[in-house]
Amino acid sequence: MSTTAGTPDPIHPIDPLAALRAPTDPEHDVYLTGTVFLDIIFTGLDHAPVRGTESWARGMGSSPGGIANMATALARLGLHTTLAAAFGTDVYGDYCWESLALGEGVDLTPSRRVPGWHSPVTVSMAYEGERTMVTHEHPAPPPAVRGAPPPSRAGVATFEPGRQEDWVRRAHAQGSKIFADVGWDETGRWDPAALPDLPYAHAFLPNAAEAQRYTRTDSPERAVRALAELVPIAVVTRGAEGAVAIDSVSGERAEVPGLPVDALDPTGAGDVFVAGFLTGTLAGWPLADRLAFANLTAALSVQHFGGSLAAPGWPEVAAWWNRARRAAGDGGADAAGLARRYAFLGDLIPDRVHGCPRLRALPTIGFRVHDSAQRS
Repeated sequence: MSTTAGTPDPIHPIDPLAALRAPTDPEHDVYLTGTVFLDIIFTGLDHAPVRGTESWARGMGSSPGGIANMATALARLGLHTTLAAAFGTDVYGDYCWESLALGEGVDLTPSRRVPGWHSPVTVSMAYEGERTMVTHEHPAPPPAVRGAPPPSRAGVATFEPGRQEDWVRRAHAQGSKIFADVGWDETGRWDPAALPDLPYAHAFLPNAAEAQRYTRTDSPERAVRALAELVPIAVVTRGAEGAVAIDSVSGERAEVPGLPVDALDPTGAGDVFVAGFLTGTLAGWPLADRLAFANLTAALSVQHFGGSLAAPGWPEVAAWWNRARRAAGDGGADAAGLARRYAFLGDLIPDRVHGCPRLRALPTIGFRVHDSAQRS
């Protein structure tokens, strides 16, 4: 594992791939494409909405959502990220574009603005550790994005039964490692053969419910073993209980428990997990460290609301690591064990990490992204 931390710019104070970069490498670390939503998140609800009643939320935030969750999470971990997506020319589209391009440093060269098309919107209500969503969307008129996928180290995809994405095949042919999760199978078939892009996956990261249905197994452990026969790297996430993974390329197997945190909003946590795991994989870390890092970044994200803007960067990871080391020094077997599990962070994080304050979700999109009032 590399112990060199680069400092490419003030937004992303650590470059996890600094020691691996060469002049002949692709310009982009990660390419992804999909739909960007404006997310409006209500938190602090006492219960699910009840028909015919009015519910009051104690918190509210707005942020770019959809594929923007993944793009933001990757960029905040220091990966050179390029996104191909359609953006409306309405105020929502302006806000999402500026948040990604100016606030996060995501390259939007393959993206396009679509005159007269309104931005998709999702309202998410978080309560009791769960969420309920309502979405309104008109698909963007074709072509939604510009051109073929550029060369990149990796691509991120969401597989859907019966749907084949041409860009996945093309990116794979160019040498990109494809990292993929999967959506819920509304058909109820749960047949891996119905995922035509699965043979192109370098890593497949479903949650436990999805993995067990696709493999006809009764536990995440059995499911990950079955999936490891289909893809080079299989990861099964278990929510608050952690994750389990098998890397058939290296022969490694790893399991990590969940991290106890006060969860505010789970929106985007799965995307953050994938981003953390992808980062460690491209950096060449051992499987156990990749899995632990993904688990940590996802746990940090649920302590904020707002999907994309809840994603942690290296300053947040460094702050957590410093607290973990202090707790271990104060004694306690649990704290010492946690510090040992995450000791690899000590090689990655300099004594002091400086980074711009992170954009967080606010109850309005009226503030401009360069307004210091929008920074926490």
